Amino acid sequence: MTAIRQDAWTPDDDLMLAEVTLRHIREGSTQLSAFEEVGERIGRTSAACGFRWNSFVRKQYEEAIQIAKQQRHKRNYMKKQAASLPQVSSVSVYETEERTVKSEPSFEESLSIDAVIRFLREWKTTYQELSRQVRSYEKGIREKEEELQRLRQENERLTKEVNSVQSDYHAVNDDYKTLIQIMDRARRLTILNTEEENKPKFKMDANGNLERIE
Repeated sequence: MTAIRQDAWTPDDDLMLAEVTLRHIREGSTQLSAFEEVGERIGRTSAACGFRWNSFVRKQYEEAIQIAKQQRHKRNYMKKQAASLPQVSSVSVYETEERTVKSEPSFEESLSIDAVIRFLREWKTTYQELSRQVRSYEKGIREKEEELQRLRQENERLTKEVNSVQSDYHAVNDDYKTLIQIMDRARRLTILNTEEENKPKFKMDANGNLERIE
């Protein structure tokens, strides 16, 4: 029974999946058989292998898939041609197939090297792009931190100014109240003095009568 793995796919797993699937395509087998074979070898389910192939690995081997299909058509054509020739014995057909099979490992080996090189180049490009994004994010974070520090300093400065203005306001308000009180007292004194001045004045004459003084 195939064990169900939960870990991520490694480049070696992807490479094995590609090689086995391409071999099954060349030999005229089904991709399901390829997925089952890979699943047995790396400890995954055939469904997981099929999903990985269709979602990720297949996109990297489009050219190799076309070549494998051409080889499959060529192989089927050679089989049909061999079957249509009565003078060709089964031994000759077997030798032809054997030569074809023997010539495949060199292609598979070359394909594997090309696949590894392609994969490494794509990984390098992806890594460089991710590195650029990381540097861009780090720069953005530094700029935000500098902006935050500037805003904090500006907030502290404005807070001090507000406190100073409030202190000045309280002082001016106290002075204003004192001034109002002084002015009110002066006004009342002025009114009293005016009333005193406007009051009629009297004096007593020699006969004991009061006489108004203008």
